[in-house]
Amino acid sequence: MTLTLPMVLIAVVGVFLASFVDAIAGGGGIVSLPTYLLAGLPMHMALGTNKVSASLGSIASTGRFIKNGYVTWSLALPAVVLALTGSALGTRLQLLIDEKYLQLLLLIVLPVVAFVVLRQRSFPEEPGEISPKKQAAVVLAAALLIGSYDGFYGPGTGTFLLLIFTRWGKMDVRTAGGNVKVVNLASGLSSMVTAMLHGQVFWQLGLIATVASFAGHFVGAGLAIKNGSRIVRPVVLVVLVLLAVKVLSGLL
Repeated sequence: MTLTLPMVLIAVVGVFLASFVDAIAGGGGIVSLPTYLLAGLPMHMALGTNKVSASLGSIASTGRFIKNGYVTWSLALPAVVLALTGSALGTRLQLLIDEKYLQLLLLIVLPVVAFVVLRQRSFPEEPGEISPKKQAAVVLAAALLIGSYDGFYGPGTGTFLLLIFTRWGKMDVRTAGGNVKVVNLASGLSSMVTAMLHGQVFWQLGLIATVASFAGHFVGAGLAIKNGSRIVRPVVLVVLVLLAVKVLSGLL
Protein backbone atom coordinates (compact mmCIF):
# COMPACT_ATOMS: atom_id res chain seq x y z
CA MET A 1 0.00 0.00 0.00
CA THR A 2 1.30 3.46 -0.93
CA LEU A 3 1.21 6.31 1.58
CA THR A 4 -0.46 9.48 0.24
CA LEU A 5 -0.84 13.01 1.60
CA PRO A 6 -4.69 12.84 1.84
CA MET A 7 -4.33 9.58 3.75
CA VAL A 8 -1.94 11.22 6.23
CA LEU A 9 -4.12 14.32 6.71
CA ILE A 10 -7.26 12.26 7.38
CA ALA A 11 -5.45 10.01 9.85
CA VAL A 12 -3.69 12.82 11.74
CA VAL A 13 -6.84 14.89 12.27
CA GLY A 14 -9.09 11.95 13.10
CA VAL A 15 -6.63 10.22 15.40
CA PHE A 16 -5.87 13.43 17.31
CA LEU A 17 -9.59 13.98 18.01
CA ALA A 18 -10.06 10.31 18.93
CA SER A 19 -7.11 10.35 21.31
CA PHE A 20 -8.24 13.59 22.93
CA VAL A 21 -11.64 12.03 23.67
CA ASP A 22 -10.08 8.73 24.76
CA ALA A 23 -7.77 10.37 27.28
CA ILE A 24 -10.71 12.07 28.99
CA ALA A 25 -13.45 9.45 28.94
CA GLY A 26 -12.42 6.44 26.86
CA GLY A 27 -14.12 5.37 23.64
CA GLY A 28 -11.59 6.86 21.23
CA GLY A 29 -11.74 3.80 19.00
CA ILE A 30 -15.26 4.78 17.98
CA VAL A 31 -13.65 7.70 16.12
CA SER A 32 -10.20 6.40 15.18
CA LEU A 33 -11.20 3.12 13.49
CA PRO A 34 -13.61 4.81 11.03
CA THR A 35 -10.83 7.36 10.41
CA TYR A 36 -8.47 4.67 9.16
CA LEU A 37 -11.21 3.16 7.01
CA LEU A 38 -11.91 6.61 5.55
CA ALA A 39 -8.20 6.96 4.82
CA GLY A 40 -8.47 3.88 2.60
CA LEU A 41 -7.16 1.00 4.71
CA PRO A 42 -8.88 -2.41 4.49
CA MET A 43 -10.65 -3.50 7.70
CA HIS A 44 -8.04 -5.85 9.18
CA MET A 45 -5.18 -3.46 8.48
CA ALA A 46 -7.25 -0.56 9.85
CA LEU A 47 -7.80 -2.52 13.07
CA GLY A 48 -4.11 -3.35 13.39
CA THR A 49 -2.84 0.14 12.54
CA ASN A 50 -5.37 1.66 14.93
CA LYS A 51 -3.91 -0.48 17.74
CA VAL A 52 -0.46 0.95 17.04
CA SER A 53 -1.41 4.63 17.26
CA ALA A 54 -3.96 4.11 20.05
CA SER A 55 -1.67 2.02 22.26
CA LEU A 56 1.55 3.96 21.80
CA GLY A 57 -0.29 7.28 22.02
CA SER A 58 -2.03 6.29 25.26
CA ILE A 59 1.38 6.10 26.93
CA ALA A 60 1.17 9.91 27.10
CA SER A 61 -2.11 10.03 29.04
CA THR A 62 -1.21 7.02 31.19
CA GLY A 63 2.11 8.65 32.07
CA ARG A 64 0.43 11.91 33.13
CA PHE A 65 -1.99 10.09 35.42
CA ILE A 66 0.86 8.03 36.93
CA LYS A 67 3.04 11.11 37.41
CA ASN A 68 0.23 12.84 39.31
CA GLY A 69 -0.33 9.83 41.57
CA TYR A 70 -3.73 8.78 40.21
CA VAL A 71 -3.04 5.05 39.85
CA THR A 72 -3.74 2.53 42.65
CA TRP A 73 -1.20 -0.11 41.74
CA SER A 74 -2.54 -2.72 44.18
CA LEU A 75 -5.77 -2.66 42.14
CA ALA A 76 -4.46 -1.75 38.69
CA LEU A 77 -1.97 -4.61 38.28
CA PRO A 78 -4.37 -7.50 39.07
CA ALA A 79 -7.03 -5.67 37.02
CA VAL A 80 -4.65 -5.75 34.03
CA VAL A 81 -4.23 -9.53 34.39
CA LEU A 82 -8.00 -10.09 34.59
CA ALA A 83 -8.73 -7.71 31.71
CA LEU A 84 -6.27 -9.58 29.48
CA THR A 85 -7.80 -12.91 30.56
CA GLY A 86 -11.29 -11.59 29.85
CA SER A 87 -10.21 -10.25 26.48
CA ALA A 88 -8.90 -13.67 25.46
CA LEU A 89 -12.15 -15.31 26.58
CA GLY A 90 -14.22 -12.68 24.78
CA THR A 91 -12.33 -13.24 21.55
CA ARG A 92 -13.00 -16.98 21.74
CA LEU A 93 -16.67 -16.33 22.48
CA GLN A 94 -16.82 -14.04 19.45
CA LEU A 95 -16.10 -17.04 17.24
CA LEU A 96 -19.18 -18.83 18.60
CA ILE A 97 -21.82 -16.08 18.78
CA ASP A 98 -23.01 -13.58 16.19
CA GLU A 99 -22.06 -10.10 17.38
CA LYS A 100 -25.47 -8.73 16.33
CA TYR A 101 -26.88 -10.19 19.57
CA LEU A 102 -24.42 -8.13 21.60
CA GLN A 103 -25.30 -5.06 19.52
CA LEU A 104 -28.98 -5.56 20.34
CA LEU A 105 -28.12 -5.88 24.02
CA LEU A 106 -26.10 -2.65 23.84
CA LEU A 107 -29.10 -0.79 22.40
CA ILE A 108 -30.89 -1.63 25.66
CA VAL A 109 -27.92 -0.94 27.91
CA LEU A 110 -26.76 2.38 26.42
CA PRO A 111 -29.91 4.42 27.26
CA VAL A 112 -29.76 3.06 30.82
CA VAL A 113 -26.10 4.06 31.15
CA ALA A 114 -26.83 7.52 29.69
CA PHE A 115 -29.71 7.92 32.19
CA VAL A 116 -27.37 7.07 35.08
CA VAL A 117 -24.79 9.62 33.86
CA LEU A 118 -27.44 12.33 33.43
CA ARG A 119 -28.87 11.70 36.90
CA GLN A 120 -25.58 12.34 38.64
CA ARG A 121 -24.72 15.99 38.34
CA SER A 122 -21.02 15.27 38.29
CA PHE A 123 -18.46 12.54 38.65
CA PRO A 124 -17.02 12.35 42.18
CA GLU A 125 -14.12 14.66 42.86
CA GLU A 126 -13.35 12.82 46.12
CA PRO A 127 -13.33 9.06 46.83
CA GLY A 128 -16.47 7.61 48.42
CA GLU A 129 -16.72 5.36 51.47
CA ILE A 130 -16.14 1.71 50.62
CA SER A 131 -14.20 -1.13 52.22
CA PRO A 132 -10.94 -2.08 50.48
CA LYS A 133 -12.21 -5.65 49.93
CA LYS A 134 -15.45 -4.49 48.32
CA GLN A 135 -13.63 -1.96 46.12
CA ALA A 136 -11.19 -4.64 45.00
CA ALA A 137 -14.10 -7.00 44.20
CA VAL A 138 -15.82 -4.32 42.10
CA VAL A 139 -12.67 -3.29 40.21
CA LEU A 140 -11.47 -6.82 39.49
CA ALA A 141 -14.92 -8.10 38.48
CA ALA A 142 -15.29 -5.09 36.16
CA ALA A 143 -11.86 -5.71 34.66
CA LEU A 144 -12.78 -9.32 33.86
CA LEU A 145 -16.30 -8.53 32.59
CA ILE A 146 -15.45 -5.45 30.53
CA GLY A 147 -12.22 -7.09 29.38
CA SER A 148 -14.38 -9.90 27.97
CA TYR A 149 -16.54 -7.28 26.25
CA ASP A 150 -13.38 -5.70 24.83
CA GLY A 151 -12.28 -8.99 23.31
CA PHE A 152 -15.76 -9.70 21.96
CA TYR A 153 -16.73 -6.28 20.60
CA GLY A 154 -14.63 -3.43 22.03
CA PRO A 155 -15.96 0.12 21.49
CA GLY A 156 -16.50 2.09 24.70
CA THR A 157 -14.45 -0.22 26.95
CA GLY A 158 -12.66 2.61 28.75
CA THR A 159 -15.90 4.54 29.22
CA PHE A 160 -17.65 1.58 30.83
CA LEU A 161 -14.70 0.95 33.16
CA LEU A 162 -14.65 4.62 34.16
CA LEU A 163 -18.37 4.56 35.02
CA ILE A 164 -18.06 1.37 37.11
CA PHE A 165 -14.90 2.49 38.94
CA THR A 166 -16.51 5.79 39.96
CA ARG A 167 -20.07 4.66 40.68
CA TRP A 168 -19.59 1.27 42.35
CA GLY A 169 -15.85 1.31 43.05
CA LYS A 170 -16.23 4.71 44.76
CA MET A 171 -13.07 6.13 43.17
CA ASP A 172 -12.73 9.82 42.47
CA VAL A 173 -12.83 10.63 38.78
CA ARG A 174 -9.07 11.22 38.44
CA THR A 175 -8.01 7.99 40.19
CA ALA A 176 -10.61 6.06 38.20
CA GLY A 177 -9.23 7.58 35.00
CA GLY A 178 -5.67 6.64 35.92
CA ASN A 179 -6.52 3.03 36.69
CA VAL A 180 -8.56 2.73 33.49
CA LYS A 181 -5.63 4.03 31.46
CA VAL A 182 -3.26 1.38 32.86
CA VAL A 183 -5.73 -1.42 32.08
CA ASN A 184 -6.43 -0.09 28.58
CA LEU A 185 -2.73 0.38 27.81
CA ALA A 186 -1.91 -3.24 28.67
CA SER A 187 -4.83 -4.56 26.63
CA GLY A 188 -3.98 -2.32 23.69
CA LEU A 189 -0.32 -3.33 23.60
CA SER A 190 -1.31 -6.99 23.64
CA SER A 191 -3.64 -6.44 20.67
CA MET A 192 -0.97 -4.43 18.86
CA VAL A 193 1.55 -7.27 19.13
CA THR A 194 -1.04 -9.76 17.82
CA ALA A 195 -1.81 -7.53 14.82
CA MET A 196 1.90 -7.00 14.16
CA LEU A 197 2.63 -10.74 14.17
CA HIS A 198 -0.14 -11.25 11.61
CA GLY A 199 1.23 -8.53 9.33
CA GLN A 200 -1.85 -6.32 9.67
CA VAL A 201 -0.12 -2.98 10.41
CA PHE A 202 0.54 -0.17 7.91
CA TRP A 203 3.58 1.08 9.79
CA GLN A 204 4.22 4.28 7.83
CA LEU A 205 0.74 5.66 8.52
CA GLY A 206 0.53 4.15 11.99
CA LEU A 207 3.73 5.78 13.25
CA ILE A 208 2.79 9.18 11.80
CA ALA A 209 -0.64 8.93 13.41
CA THR A 210 1.02 7.92 16.69
CA VAL A 211 2.48 11.43 16.94
CA ALA A 212 -1.05 12.87 16.65
CA SER A 213 -2.33 10.27 19.10
CA PHE A 214 0.39 11.13 21.62
CA ALA A 215 -0.50 14.83 21.35
CA GLY A 216 -4.23 14.17 21.74
CA HIS A 217 -3.70 11.95 24.78
CA PHE A 218 -1.33 14.45 26.39
CA VAL A 219 -3.73 17.39 25.99
CA GLY A 220 -6.82 15.37 26.93
CA ALA A 221 -5.26 13.90 30.07
CA GLY A 222 -4.15 17.34 31.18
CA LEU A 223 -7.69 18.68 30.86
CA ALA A 224 -9.13 15.67 32.68
CA ILE A 225 -6.70 16.06 35.58
CA LYS A 226 -7.22 19.82 35.79
CA ASN A 227 -10.99 20.00 35.32
CA GLY A 228 -12.14 16.62 36.59
CA SER A 229 -15.89 16.06 36.39
CA ARG A 230 -16.59 19.33 34.54
CA ILE A 231 -15.07 17.93 31.37
CA VAL A 232 -15.38 14.16 31.93
CA ARG A 233 -19.19 14.07 32.24
CA PRO A 234 -20.04 15.82 28.93
CA VAL A 235 -17.39 13.83 27.05
CA VAL A 236 -18.78 10.55 28.47
CA LEU A 237 -22.22 11.51 27.14
CA VAL A 238 -20.75 12.27 23.70
CA VAL A 239 -19.01 8.87 23.68
CA LEU A 240 -22.27 7.09 24.59
CA VAL A 241 -24.10 8.86 21.75
CA LEU A 242 -21.35 7.96 19.26
CA LEU A 243 -21.41 4.36 20.44
CA ALA A 244 -25.20 4.21 19.99
CA VAL A 245 -24.81 5.58 16.45
CA LYS A 246 -22.13 2.99 15.68
CA VAL A 247 -24.30 0.13 16.98
CA LEU A 248 -27.35 1.31 15.01
CA SER A 249 -25.35 1.74 11.81
CA GLY A 250 -23.92 -1.75 12.24
CA LEU A 251 -27.38 -3.26 12.64
CA LEU A 252 -28.80 -1.35 9.68
